[in-house]
Amino acid sequence: MSTKSEERVPLRRIVRLFRPYRWRVVGLLALVVVQGAVNVSAPFLLREILDTAIPQRNTALLSVLALGMLASAAGTAVLGAYASRLATVVGQGVLHDLRVAVYDHLQSMSLAFFTRTRSGDTVSRITNDIGGVDGVVSGTAAALASNGVTALAVAAALLVLDWKLALVALVVVPAMLLLTPRLGRRRRAVTGSRQRRLSGLTALVTESLSVSGVLLAKTSGDAAGLRRRFAAESAEVSRLDAASALIGRWTTASRRAALVAVPAVVYWLAGLEVAHGVSPATLGTIVAFTSMLNRLVGPVTTVQSVGQGLSGSLALFGRIFEVLDLPVDITDRPGARPLTVRRGEVRLDDVWFSYDGDGDDGGDGDGAWTLRGIDLRVPPGGTLAVVGATGSGKTTLGYLLARLYEPTRGAVRIDGTDLRDATLASVSGAVGLVAQDTYLFHDTVAANLRFAAPDATDAELVAACRAARIHDVVAALPDGYDTVVGERGFRLSGGERQRVAIARTMLRNPPVLVLDEATSALDTATEREVQAALDALSAGRTTIAIAHRLSTVRGADEIVVLDAGRIVERGTHDDLLAAGGRYAGLVLGPAPAAG
Repeated sequence: MSTKSEERVPLRRIVRLFRPYRWRVVGLLALVVVQGAVNVSAPFLLREILDTAIPQRNTALLSVLALGMLASAAGTAVLGAYASRLATVVGQGVLHDLRVAVYDHLQSMSLAFFTRTRSGDTVSRITNDIGGVDGVVSGTAAALASNGVTALAVAAALLVLDWKLALVALVVVPAMLLLTPRLGRRRRAVTGSRQRRLSGLTALVTESLSVSGVLLAKTSGDAAGLRRRFAAESAEVSRLDAASALIGRWTTASRRAALVAVPAVVYWLAGLEVAHGVSPATLGTIVAFTSMLNRLVGPVTTVQSVGQGLSGSLALFGRIFEVLDLPVDITDRPGARPLTVRRGEVRLDDVWFSYDGDGDDGGDGDGAWTLRGIDLRVPPGGTLAVVGATGSGKTTLGYLLARLYEPTRGAVRIDGTDLRDATLASVSGAVGLVAQDTYLFHDTVAANLRFAAPDATDAELVAACRAARIHDVVAALPDGYDTVVGERGFRLSGGERQRVAIARTMLRNPPVLVLDEATSALDTATEREVQAALDALSAGRTTIAIAHRLSTVRGADEIVVLDAGRIVERGTHDDLLAAGGRYAGLVLGPAPAAG
């Protein structure tokens, strides 16, 4: 994925994330407005205590005013707690929506996207990037609203208490806020660099600490080199974290010092006015004014900090929106209908395919085409075997049948329907793919089986496993069908994983089956067991068997031989052997040298 996180992210797009929670946001704003009003009442009560209750020795009034100050403090705390809770609920809802949206969008991407993207990078977008905006999304709305309202209320109260002193004191505030954009731009740039580094670190951990990665490192890899790479990546992330934290440290310290020093200036100015008799301000007014001014320091500082945090988070939002803006290259066409398979006839009509999208070869017929002019027909319930050397296009043909890719030219049809005119979900249900590289989740055997059929009963699981010749193995596991198979199913052997995958496909019961070299990595004894399971799976289905071991294709109704993406031979096993061509060479091997 390219990186455009430094580009300016429209704030309105971030605001739209809160639209589903707009009434809760309205409630939050109402809470903070009331909180701000309650918060500024205390200094006015203090003024009355100093100017009226104490000089008049009115203990009843003193008690009422003191209780009023206590009530103000308690009310502010309670309203703040409810506002914080509501802000957290809204923020976590937005984060949940973001995570689901990013995950759903990534799930909709074609296989081609994942072949060119590191898995750790996609994981980082969901975990690190979305997790990085947690504090901003959960706390920013409440912090900005609460402190903004408080600051406005305090400013209004200062003008009411003494407008001359207020004008002097409030000059400092706009000057401090002018520093936020410049600091925010620097923080955004550093945050973008940090997230790219963190993405690389996550990808390294995902790859090197997987079962396959650990096996490689411990048996034939440079484990020490991996540790050095991780240490270097981690050091760079730490350096960028420190740089982000230290941005504007002197500016922030100076701002805080200036804001705290303002009350001293107010005391000095008020004292001079009173001493020269040019101000009617009372002691209570001056103390209340200073108390109110102290209440301005916190909100202004918080607004400044939140502004910096939001600026830094724009880089994270940029990376998140970059994923959501990725185009989906294989999707349902307008008017696409569910694929209904009645007979199971499969046709490929003049199919050309190139992984670079256009297959431009300069007109010489060679170049970037992976498949060239493929014409095939598999009758309902028939079996077609596809053989050929490595790189001849066999697996690509299987991917086209499962609509993991789409033809660059031509069409793939089932019962006459172009797969591009059918919904993706219905094609997935109609075409079952059993690949050589079987994937099982880190979950129980039963959960892995039910991934294909969530509503399958225990009896159906057992029946599928019996048909796949794997029930006895599963039943002998420590917890039977509730045994956790480990990451990628590594607690099972290759043949056992393959048979579990076959049972899983049986539960889906697809009318069309694609077997992509499903036994090529197995020993002879295990191959026989898996082949028996595949024979049971293929019974009554239209089957396309992509084969590496030719012993598995002898009984196919038709065999086609691919070479450089073209069909160079076709026929039955006996016919092709008799012809003495490519297929015969693959079966019999090269002729011995003369001599």
